[in-house]
This record gives sequence, C-alpha cells and structure tokens, in this order.
Amino acid sequence: MNEVNIVREGWLHKRGEYIKTWRPRYFILKSDGSFIGYKEKPDLNDQTSPPLNNFSVAECQLMKTERPRPNTFVIRCLQWTTVIERTFHVDSNEEREEWMRAIQSVANSLKMREQEEEEPMDMFGSPSESSLEEMEVAMSKSCSKTMSDFEYLKLLGKGTFGKVILVKEKSTGVHYAMKILRKEVIIAKDEVAHTVTESRVLQNTRHPFLTLFFHLSRERVFTEDRARFYGAEIVSALEYLHSRDVVYRDLKLENLMLDKDGHIKITDFGLCKEGITPDATMKTFCGTPEYLAPEVLEDNDYGRAVDWWGLGVVMYEMMCGRLPFYNQDHERLFELILMEEIRFPRNLSPEAKSLLAGLLKKDPKQRLGGGPEDAKEVMTHKFFITINWQDVVQRKLTPLFRPQVTSETDTRYFDEEFTAQTITLTPPDKYNSLDCEDPGQQAHFPQFSYSASIRE
Repeated sequence: MNEVNIVREGWLHKRGEYIKTWRPRYFILKSDGSFIGYKEKPDLNDQTSPPLNNFSVAECQLMKTERPRPNTFVIRCLQWTTVIERTFHVDSNEEREEWMRAIQSVANSLKMREQEEEEPMDMFGSPSESSLEEMEVAMSKSCSKTMSDFEYLKLLGKGTFGKVILVKEKSTGVHYAMKILRKEVIIAKDEVAHTVTESRVLQNTRHPFLTLFFHLSRERVFTEDRARFYGAEIVSALEYLHSRDVVYRDLKLENLMLDKDGHIKITDFGLCKEGITPDATMKTFCGTPEYLAPEVLEDNDYGRAVDWWGLGVVMYEMMCGRLPFYNQDHERLFELILMEEIRFPRNLSPEAKSLLAGLLKKDPKQRLGGGPEDAKEVMTHKFFITINWQDVVQRKLTPLFRPQVTSETDTRYFDEEFTAQTITLTPPDKYNSLDCEDPGQQAHFPQFSYSASIRE
C-alpha cells in the first residue's frame, strides 16, 4: 500500500462556480490525488475540521489564463460522473508555476501507478470483472422486451431528451409510462451517466411511493392535513432511498405525481447519486435553481441533507402557495437562498412553521434530517405526530384527494398540448426499422435491456 503524503499546501483564491466571487481557501494536495480546501489552515492533528472542498486531480487537465485575474489557473477533472472546472488564482506567476507543477506531478504518478497495477486478464482462467458484466448484460437481453411488445396509446410529455408515452403491454394488458430517449442528444449533452443511474436506481428499488404540480396550481394552497399526508409519503420514500445509499437530489413539485388512488409517486431519477453513505459527500452542481440547497450554491461538498432542503421547499409551496425564495434573476435568487430569512404566512400553525424552519436551515448540519438519524429526525417532528409510519409504507392511509379518472387510459390530468398530439416513432436516419442499434451509441448504454435507437 502506498503511503499518502502532503505534496504541497498553501493559500489559494478559489472562484465560485455560480456566485462568482473569489474565496480564500487553504488547499492541501496529497500524493493520492486528493486536493482538499479549508476555510482556515487546519491543525492536521485535529481531525474534526471539515473541508469545504474535496477534489481529485487524477487524470486532470491544467490551463493557464490571465482572466478574470492575473496568475489564474484552471483544473479540469472528473468528479463522480461529471467533468468540472475549478478556477484558482495566486499572487505571482512563480507561485502559479509551482502549484501547476505539483498538481501535474501527482496526476502523472497516479497514471503510472494505475498502468502498473492493471492486469488485462485473469491468469487462473476465472472470469474477469468485465466478462461478468458482459454475461450479465447478455442474460438481461435474453428476456428483454421489444417495441413490438407494446401498444402505443397517448403522448404524455416531451422534452429535450425524448418523450413519455402511455403504453399497454400486449401479453398482459398492463399499462406503463414508457420513456423513450434520444441517445444522440444524451451523448452530445454529456448526460449518459445520469441516464444510466436513473435506469439502475429504478431497477434496484421497490417502494410504493417511488414514481402535484397540476393539482396545487389549480388550488393554490393545500390544507395542512393534505400537505402532511403528501409530506409523510415523500419522507417515507426518501428514507427508503437513503437506506440504500441513494440521494435523490431533484425534489420539486414537477417530479411529484399522484397515482389513480391519490398516493404520491416520485418521478425522474436522472439526478440520483448512488453509493452515498451517511458520511459521504457529493460535489456536482445540479438541480433546479429555485430548489437548490445553500451548500450546493456555496460550492461545498454536500450530502443527504440536500433532500431534506428539497422537502422543505415543496412542503412550503404546498402550505404557503409560493416558493420560499424566488427571483427571476438567478444571481439574486441565489443570494436569497444563501442569506434571506424564511418568512411564513400568519395562518400557518406553529407546528408547520417549526417543521419548515427546521427543513430550511441554511447549515446542513443544523437542518432537520441533517444529523446521523436522517429521516427519523423528520418523522419524529411534532408536525407528523398523528402519522403511523408503518401505515404510510403499507398505503393504509386514506388520501384526502383522489383523481377523478375513469380508466387506466384516462389522461385528463396531463397537458393537452401533449395528449392531443399523434404518436410518432421513427428510427434514426441511417436505419430502416425501430428494432435497430447503432453500435457507436449503444456502447454507452450496455445495461439497458432494450437498446433500439429511437428518435423523433
């Protein structure tokens, strides 16, 4: 095992990614590639000082620039599944050269070490990890569905990456919402990792409330009892995801739907992050601006508490009829999220105010749900005192509103802009049928059981 040493340390000015101010950070570069930033110079004997930034310089690219300030350098590297850039500046050209040499040296050493450790084949004849993956994909393909197995009924929605269609499986008569993705757009926009994650999370999770905007937009405000019911089902779903080391990261009204019985369904798992244990953190800036947590905006590492901030925002919308922080100017919006105190309508109960204030704490460590107990902190709050959580999971609670649908094909609650359109499924230009594959594109999506390339 290689010993981890400090290669270089010192003060750098780091530029914020979205609130573009320069922040002084004390950075430590280590031989294992970690590049860790602190607000103050840490006492290395004291392990309690948490870093604000934790990057990796493995396989990074370095660039010099004299803008927006002299003696600036940019590190481009892979964080989780996303290519990011981080911008720094120092006081002199000499100092910049020293930092860049040190970072490049660590990156080169890591690359050499990786090449030395690589073993292209198992000398004892047992299957390698890659061949096991190939076997798994081959097994899944043997029982995969094809486009001809379904009857296409109505278009439910459409976006940049594809469309969602109401379909019926011919052999069983079961109705599904089929998501059809445009692979060339996903690849071009660097969304492959998010797409693969969504597929994997949905395959590996089983919970009654995983898959309101329309209803809230009609009624403006929900009663506290109705918000409590929806909130409890969302909490139950988040507890389940967190227990499987998955953080949802994109909780918003548009991703909350109701099933035919009036229970919550959480949709759109494209921004989920897997493998997030209680102490793990993430670094990717993602989500919808109005729902972003302060720690995401401040360009700090963040963890599961971002989901409890998201819960606070959607429950505030339900009970107050508006977003807790809003401005059309995103720079001003971000300032409000970071600095503005939360305000409540007069008619809100003390219990509801307490819950929302706890969920919308700026500091994730002080936030309700942000401690080691995670969801249990939220579940034991006095706002939910009347909730039997086992009944929530077992769908025993009676919804206060049930959609007025006459059949499984009744789409009255979907936008007529989509449902009135004719369904068109056409293959890519260079193919003549829907059941086809572009090998170049399919290499990005090996774990999808059905892999025809569809586009409109």
